[in-house]
Amino acid sequence: MNIGFIGLGIMGLPMAGHLQAAGHQLAVVQHRTPIASELLDGGAVVCASARAAAERSDVIILMVPNTPDVEQVLFGPDGVAEGIGAGKVVIDMSSIDPIATREFAARIRALGADYIDAPVSGGEVGARNAALTIMCGGEAATFERVLPLLQAMGKNITLVGGVGDGQVAKVANQIIVALNIEAVSEALVFAAKAGADPARVREALLGGFASSRILEVHAERMLKRTFDPGFRIALHQKDLDLALSSARKLGMSLPNTAVAQQLFSACVARGGAGWDHSAMVRAIETLADTELGG
Repeated sequence: MNIGFIGLGIMGLPMAGHLQAAGHQLAVVQHRTPIASELLDGGAVVCASARAAAERSDVIILMVPNTPDVEQVLFGPDGVAEGIGAGKVVIDMSSIDPIATREFAARIRALGADYIDAPVSGGEVGARNAALTIMCGGEAATFERVLPLLQAMGKNITLVGGVGDGQVAKVANQIIVALNIEAVSEALVFAAKAGADPARVREALLGGFASSRILEVHAERMLKRTFDPGFRIALHQKDLDLALSSARKLGMSLPNTAVAQQLFSACVARGGAGWDHSAMVRAIETLADTELGG
């Protein structure tokens, strides 16, 4: 297929690379991040605008940071909407507001095109290994049409429901991830404060019911102090903002999500907006006056 790809950051770049390696022709647009030479060497065509990329593409994929970015790329001057038409598909793989997603989809469908929201989980490692979890919302026929593209970038690919339901699943995912990071942080700092070796405690827990991907991957980051992203705290805070604002609209409480957000904010106060989200442990360490390995 001819694919327009907008958003070539930490995750978007390897995702686009997998599509190119699968034989698809890319039309790329710079959005904050310069276009990598490897895509150009592979034959990617650089377009001056999202409109130009949409005009020459069957499918337009977005992988940008936030709801306003998606709106700007789709509907701003020289945006995707000006180059879209019947038979084309927009796949938004960004993590954004579910309600806004449904509004964006309605506007794109009014122009004759189809729309899939397909946010991802798995971070930079998942993107590089084409092992992302992809949570989709949209029509079943559209999903089946673009499934080969999604399979080039991920492994666990699910059509959750209608448009916006993929974003709902991603928000739920980010709640779980944040609370798992918080739990692992508390457990390891508790172990260190109590005089045990937190690395050995982690090894013991990996074999039991407390085992998780967070304990496997992020606890190792905590112990080795490797807090380069990864997935930046600022981006996880954006996702938890979506969770908390949606909860208010639904008239429900997410108490532990709010606590996790405050712990991230404590990290940001120390200059950690760009740290990997596993660095939440630093906030717990401060409260305990104990550093892992310290």
